[in-house]
Amino acid sequence: MSFDRDDATFLVLVNHEEQYSIWPDYKAIPGGWRAAGFSGGKQACLDYIERTWTDMRPLSLRRFMEDPTRTNA
Repeated sequence: MSFDRDDATFLVLVNHEEQYSIWPDYKAIPGGWRAAGFSGGKQACLDYIERTWTDMRPLSLRRFMEDPTRTNA
């Protein structure tokens, strides 16, 4: 599998919930994902994700938690 190769080039992908993943650069980007603007070796991409994806909560949950009209039930 290409994800096991440390010498392959990967893209960093992000989905609508601002969750990140790596993807082999020669494969079509799957539906629901888009390129995040970074590519490189596997470890470089994982390092980028670690620096960038600092809040692991999905975007919808972050928005819900930040909603000032939300009441604690």
